[in-house]
Amino acid sequence: MVEAGLIVGKFSPLHLGHEHLIRRAQQHCQRLYLLCYSLPEMPGCPAVLRQKWLQDRFPQLPYWVVTPRQVAAWRSAGKALPDLPANDAAEVLHRQFVADFCREVIGETVQAVFTSEDYGDGFAAHLTTCFGHPVRHVSVDRLRVTVPVSGTALRGDVHTLRGFLAPTVYADFVDRVVFLGGESTGKSSLCQRLAQVTGTGFVAEYGRELWEEKGGALVYDDLLHIAQTQVAREAEACAKAARYLFCDTSPLTTLLYCQSMFGRAEEALQRLAERPYARVFLCADDFPFVQDGTRREEDFRRWQQAWYVTELQRRGIEYQVLYGTLEQRTEQVLRALDWQP
Repeated sequence: MVEAGLIVGKFSPLHLGHEHLIRRAQQHCQRLYLLCYSLPEMPGCPAVLRQKWLQDRFPQLPYWVVTPRQVAAWRSAGKALPDLPANDAAEVLHRQFVADFCREVIGETVQAVFTSEDYGDGFAAHLTTCFGHPVRHVSVDRLRVTVPVSGTALRGDVHTLRGFLAPTVYADFVDRVVFLGGESTGKSSLCQRLAQVTGTGFVAEYGRELWEEKGGALVYDDLLHIAQTQVAREAEACAKAARYLFCDTSPLTTLLYCQSMFGRAEEALQRLAERPYARVFLCADDFPFVQDGTRREEDFRRWQQAWYVTELQRRGIEYQVLYGTLEQRTEQVLRALDWQP
């Protein structure tokens, strides 16, 4: 058991091999520190997501996801740090950056480094020289027998290899596809059909569910609750989805109803209405209006359609209008997503 250990990685993305390494290191350290940086950042793995993954998976451990901006801020505060080394920089620059980071930011030199890489011995030797005390290298699953995957492989085909990611990590690689449109424009049927065809999940419209539960007597505060619940259900469903998650409405729809029913909306709801989606489809009102006992009149549907067009354009959101039957719309979406069975 050592007092302090260190793991350094890009964690782009944080996969189960990294998690195995970290958990093994925890067994050998009284204190374990995680240092993460990548310059440039890898596609789909920005610093904000790497920080989110570490917080989600290892909230009990101290970690740093370092960017050039943070290094500049530490320097301004008097920390003696070199530039953040690029991914292809010489090994000695990476080793020296880590040594200086331990002294200046962590405030402690470590007695062991844990890796699953060949560079571990040289890394530990450099730290030994810098710190003036032995730093040993502990190699964990170097041949990738326990978790046979790499970050490079995952970035190349994250959906096929999603089993090597924790569900909450994979969720950030799922494309949320949203369907907007007035009442009786086929959004719900389309979401369910697309989920069935592509083998993934969909998120139903919570606002309708609550409306039915309360017998249509929604109050002003319900609208923010609807948007927050819709977003929470999307997050939960993403962890179980495969490549896509089809969303029957978004907080933008909730904002529409809030403004039309009450003439105003909470700032929090307006912020949620800015929530981005990978693809946005607007279902056209090109078939007869069907009154199921819960909908308003057809004139309201026409007003909704116009409102969506105006808002999407005003917000600079790209969208595609879907026309025709359920099968025709399904084909239009699959082509737009370039989906292959």
